[in-house]
Amino acid sequence: MFSTIRIAILALRRNLLRSFLTMLGIIVGIASVIVGVSMGTGAKAEVDKRIASMGQNLLTVMSGNMARGGVRGGFGMAPNLSIEDYDTVRREVTGIAAVSPEARISAQIAAGNQNSFIQVSGVSEEYIQARSWSLKSGENFTGGDVRGASKVCLIGATSSKTLFGEGSDPVGQVIRIKNAPFTVVGILESKGSGSFGQDQDDVILVPYTSVMKRLSGDSKFRAIFVQAESPDSLVDVQAQLTELLRRRHKIQEGRDDDFMVRNQQETSDFFNANNRVMTILIGFFAGISLVVGGIGIMNIMLVSVTERTREIGIRLAVGARSRDVMLQFLTEAVLLSLMGGALGIATGYWLAPLLTALFEFPTLISQTSVMLAFSVSAVIGIVFGFFPALKAANLDPIDALRYE
Repeated sequence: MFSTIRIAILALRRNLLRSFLTMLGIIVGIASVIVGVSMGTGAKAEVDKRIASMGQNLLTVMSGNMARGGVRGGFGMAPNLSIEDYDTVRREVTGIAAVSPEARISAQIAAGNQNSFIQVSGVSEEYIQARSWSLKSGENFTGGDVRGASKVCLIGATSSKTLFGEGSDPVGQVIRIKNAPFTVVGILESKGSGSFGQDQDDVILVPYTSVMKRLSGDSKFRAIFVQAESPDSLVDVQAQLTELLRRRHKIQEGRDDDFMVRNQQETSDFFNANNRVMTILIGFFAGISLVVGGIGIMNIMLVSVTERTREIGIRLAVGARSRDVMLQFLTEAVLLSLMGGALGIATGYWLAPLLTALFEFPTLISQTSVMLAFSVSAVIGIVFGFFPALKAANLDPIDALRYE
């Protein structure tokens, strides 16, 4: 076996440029597989990271999933979650650790001589627990602040930097939201980008009663965030929420809900669906490249059989068996494919981080994809090298010796 491999290497070395050009299709195909899978894996990891940043064991009840006249409205199109809905959820749903509504507006915020257009979210005192959000400094507002519609707020890291500058501590400072003065009682730790790519830190949290009574005049919520006590209770809590809200909204059997209840896994699956399509498309085109590379190997091996016809005849004449000749040419085809696969893997390892550096696209190379790519390259060598090897093995020794 070792002598067969050594002879195959010597045969490939005789035409280095031709061997490299033959491997090029495999190199491109394998590199495409590595980069494509790493893009899909990296995008999924980034989505999962952003979903996890929203909170642990989180369920989101979203208003606006309403169909009227054959037209279905999306999230926020028809806000219909009331304070009574929120209070009933708190009282009747079991297995929850924290719950908070959200009433969101965008407003001009002023602090000293600085002002900016920032999202203001009206929430309860349990919001930062539900969202697994810790405080960098200061303290959370209280249930008493919510009941009294107090003019207090928590400020995100980006909003703090915009209004008060880098490295400042605005706790105790006053900001004006629609000309109403609110005292900053705490700064939120940075969370980074959210599931939709938005900056989660460019936000100001105030009691929801303050938003409804002092800023917007709204009486409905766009969402309610519910944190389950454990991952095992997520499904049960989701079922309770759905049943409770259908009963409260008097939705008859067979009719569509006028709300949506989403857990983190469903949200992750929604965003990862596009990533899977992208990965499949890249894999499809990479597969075409691998097939083209395999055809190139078959073509060059057929040329090699023709060029070495006399050599094959001599080997057969001195006692070599047909299967020995077949094994020889099959070994050369597999070596070509494996070397192309190895170079393709190295190219993929180089291109993936380069893609991240140049375009800030998350990539993550998995060992599974590397092993799969290497295995595919070996299979290509066997499949596309079999016919030329069979042709060489079936040559008649007499005709081969007469070949000019």
